[in-house]
Amino acid sequence: MILKPLKVGKKTARIPIIQGGMGVGVSLSKLSAAVANEGGIGVISAVQMGFREHDFENNNDEANVRALRKEIKEARRLSPEGIIGVNILVAVNNFKEMVKAAVEEQADLIIAGAGLPTDLPALVKGSDTKIAPIVSSGKVAALITKVWKRRYNYVPDLVIVEGPEAGGHLGFSMEQIEMGKAPELTDIVEEVIETLQSHEEIIPVIAAGGIFDGVDIVKYLKMGAAGVQIATRFVATHECDADIKFKEAYIDAKKEDIVLVKSPVGMPGRALRNDFVKRLEKGSIAIKKCSNCLKPCDASVSPYCISKALINAVVGDIDDGLIFVGSNAYKLDKIVSVKELMDELIRGVYNVSDI
Repeated sequence: MILKPLKVGKKTARIPIIQGGMGVGVSLSKLSAAVANEGGIGVISAVQMGFREHDFENNNDEANVRALRKEIKEARRLSPEGIIGVNILVAVNNFKEMVKAAVEEQADLIIAGAGLPTDLPALVKGSDTKIAPIVSSGKVAALITKVWKRRYNYVPDLVIVEGPEAGGHLGFSMEQIEMGKAPELTDIVEEVIETLQSHEEIIPVIAAGGIFDGVDIVKYLKMGAAGVQIATRFVATHECDADIKFKEAYIDAKKEDIVLVKSPVGMPGRALRNDFVKRLEKGSIAIKKCSNCLKPCDASVSPYCISKALINAVVGDIDDGLIFVGSNAYKLDKIVSVKELMDELIRGVYNVSDI
């Protein structure tokens, strides 16, 4: 099968693979630039990315905005011609400020999930920055597209469809996933493509969540997806911005180590069952300081601080951190370069004769 390029505004990704945004600090400038240099779309995760800034504890919002600007600049320095995107959670308290910073730094694409980004077109007006919501159903895709069209005469430049096999926060209930009631990604992709066909404008659909190899990529491209988003596999690369211990946790993971956890923001998440998760299963973990980073999170009732847990993990404090993973993380057995991974994925696509 031949891979068709993916257009993002004035730029074109030679390979229709988006590297999924992974926070906190897992996908920053180094990883995103490496993917962009290989012809894909590299994505910086904006969630709590200012954790290395000197004033992060006391000036959270400004520290995150400052860090975002730094990371986009560095990614652009490393990949002057590549496509650099930013994943910004709608649920963060300073969503508008983060989007504004990304636009001012000329990010090529803003991907928005964990909420409905109803006013996103207004925030990128007059810029070359393109926008893509993350959805988990045709209903949500239709709603966002309808609101954007009515209010701003704008439709999504891309729609990313994330299924229940993804890592991190999931757009389904714990019961749906545990009871096997969550729809398959194939069904959601089909539904979203069908939903968006009613628009005059062509809206590319990107499949995401549990995509591992060339066979998976071909499956979704043959369904009509314009590309795929892959996150977990990029953790096991030399260029991934996380600590080596974080990457090794992926390599060492067994299938039974991958579990669902309850997030303080009320959503299920997929993670490794390490010492931290085992302690959570026995009860709450005290929150010493709250940075008030997420709108739905209430420190007075939260069982733990997800921000602190994710930061601990990415800097290598594996036993005291939360390690989000996709459902296929256990298949990883070595750390490779981004170039090696991209070459493997492309070869895998070309080697699929039929499906």
